[in-house]
Amino acid sequence: MKRKGSAVWQGGLKDGKGVVSTGSSVLKDVPYTFASRFEEGKGTNPEELVAAAHAGCYSMALSFILGMSGITPESISTTATVTIEQIGDGFEVTASHLDVTAKVPGVDKAKFDEAAKAAETGCPISKLLKTKITMEYKLEV
Repeated sequence: MKRKGSAVWQGGLKDGKGVVSTGSSVLKDVPYTFASRFEEGKGTNPEELVAAAHAGCYSMALSFILGMSGITPESISTTATVTIEQIGDGFEVTASHLDVTAKVPGVDKAKFDEAAKAAETGCPISKLLKTKITMEYKLEV
């Protein structure tokens, strides 16, 4: 499988603007700017898109791992917070933190802990990110 995303940027770094799109057209010409990336301007940014991808990937991975043990979660809600910092002359994604709340009636806490940790390192986006990944999770029964 291959998935595509695209971006077009016009102008200089601080005064320019761009748009991002996905191959599925779920995102089509969504604007991004210097301000939306490094300040609090309107529009999206690459780190926000990575955070959404990491959250979605983790939730699916946890569901898959639980399912391998015959456990079906009622819901898994994940928020990823991606940190970008200036390192030397450039910028670097330095961390992704996952906040997870899962409702899995009847699951053994030890089994859930094992599955949650396996999903943290096992989801494809976690593997893609070469950065520190942390997680906090809460099991609702």
